[in-house]
Amino acid sequence: MIVQAFGHWLRRGFMSLLALFIASPLVVVAAVSFNDSRRMAFPPTEISLRWYKAFFADAGWMRSLETSATISGFVALTTVILALPVAYAIWRYNAAAAKAIAALGSGMVLIPGVVSALMLSAFWGVTGHVGRIENVVLSHSVVMLWIPLTLLTIGFQAIDRSHVEAAQTMGASDSDTFRTVVRPAITPYVLCALIFVFVLSINEYLIAYMVAGFSVQTLPIRIFTSMRAGYEPTMCVGAVLFMILGFTAFNLIARMADLPKLMGRQRPLES
Repeated sequence: MIVQAFGHWLRRGFMSLLALFIASPLVVVAAVSFNDSRRMAFPPTEISLRWYKAFFADAGWMRSLETSATISGFVALTTVILALPVAYAIWRYNAAAAKAIAALGSGMVLIPGVVSALMLSAFWGVTGHVGRIENVVLSHSVVMLWIPLTLLTIGFQAIDRSHVEAAQTMGASDSDTFRTVVRPAITPYVLCALIFVFVLSINEYLIAYMVAGFSVQTLPIRIFTSMRAGYEPTMCVGAVLFMILGFTAFNLIARMADLPKLMGRQRPLES
């Protein structure tokens, strides 16, 4: 009993220290963003919303935020539109061509980010189509296609095939079965894929910079250029916005679908 209690508190202590270690940078950045001074002082010498007002009043920061949101929105839609028929064809017809496309798209996750960025930069350079916002959208879509492919595959596998068979037995066509059985079951996974891709795309810097350079200034690129000129407190405001977006996204996903399952948790074996 004593050994079990000691092990329990030891695990809780280790997890608490690990959580504190992970959260520490987030706490520091968030606290610094509320500092009235231009110095990077922690804890803040005086609490103020000065830099939040400066961020939202600055046309450059807002334009970068709008550009990032536009790119990420199109990337999320593009990847889901491409992944949905592929995942459906694998689940419904076990199509070899769809499996090959899924393997190719999922294989991008194995390529280091800098290598992917360099390949895409070279591709757009060869085509002569450089420095355009659509380059960033298509490049992000290629690299992030594995996300909706994975999530939608999980979603289709979660569908009870007995429900599909029951609908077909009652005389439902393929389109009717998709509308009444498949679509309601897969919708949470589609929404989760949209959110995942949007969050990752809006935070991505390397590919956006290598593909379009400073001609398409996303928010991460704007933060980087500001760092080159020296510390600016509004950078911390941008970082806080990214954190809020990430936390909000994961809360939405947790409400719409089984978040642990989406993150790779396996169902325990039944005894």
